[in-house]
Amino acid sequence: MEYRTLGQTGMEVSVLGFGASSLGGVFHKIDEQAGIRATRLALEKGINYIDVSPYYGLTTAEKVLGRALEGVPRDTYYLSTKVGRYGNDPEEGFDFSAQRVTASVDESLSRLGLESVDLVFCHDIEFGDLDQVVNETIPALRTLREQGKVRFIGVSGYPLKVFTEVIERTEIDCILSYCRYSLNDTGLEKLFPFLRDNGVGVVNASPLSMGLLTQRGAPDWHPASEEIRTACQRAARYCADQGENLSKLAIRFSTGNPQVPTTLVSTANPEHIEQNIRWLEEPADGELLAKVREILAPVQNQAWLSGRPENN
Repeated sequence: MEYRTLGQTGMEVSVLGFGASSLGGVFHKIDEQAGIRATRLALEKGINYIDVSPYYGLTTAEKVLGRALEGVPRDTYYLSTKVGRYGNDPEEGFDFSAQRVTASVDESLSRLGLESVDLVFCHDIEFGDLDQVVNETIPALRTLREQGKVRFIGVSGYPLKVFTEVIERTEIDCILSYCRYSLNDTGLEKLFPFLRDNGVGVVNASPLSMGLLTQRGAPDWHPASEEIRTACQRAARYCADQGENLSKLAIRFSTGNPQVPTTLVSTANPEHIEQNIRWLEEPADGELLAKVREILAPVQNQAWLSGRPENN
């Protein structure tokens, strides 16, 4: 397993991170014991960065993760959780107030069975008021940092605009960006110089673009256009015809850039943990990658709307 430094945090994180959303049954119902085995196997195989949120499974993921980490030495992994998102309703599912953020971190620590977390992200800030995030949410997290409950502070989201706006207005340690550094969308690349100049680390999530870059294809709820879906399925069929797996190519691509310290992949299946790590160790197929990128070129960097219109 390769490790890279996350911004200026000093944390040496595995290039493949463990996204714990699956532990909450976000994608489909899971076997809790299998999820616990998957978590521990990931740690045994050298994955040392785990990301979770109270939103995943409406606190289920944090509870299962807490059980999975029982007895695991705290100095063998880094862990991030989130604040601000607690449901799907754009009006009622988000609360970035200082009072809720403070309570949320304490609740997460209790579910996880920990005294502190390494990193807390403000979750999907495009659904909130960025003025509140900058002037209320992040200061509340700084207070928690002073209390020793939080080491580093970040923001997460889909539109790239939210990252530049927050970083220009206040200091943060890290961003979590999803679906913006993958085979079909490398839009995050344009922010790399800006992030580096501001000492902000990058956590990349969803290298499979929430299911677009899989043989099965995206779920019905996926916000991508039909054009994007069709192009990704063409790429998947081409890979299959070559005896390859598009997901393997996608994970190798997203983890291959040294400017991306870690990429989160979520699974509650121990076999998939083994498979993903094995894929990292196999030689890259440059010819296949070039052909797939050619197939995806017509939809490259096409994004979808997420959150409030003013935040896109």
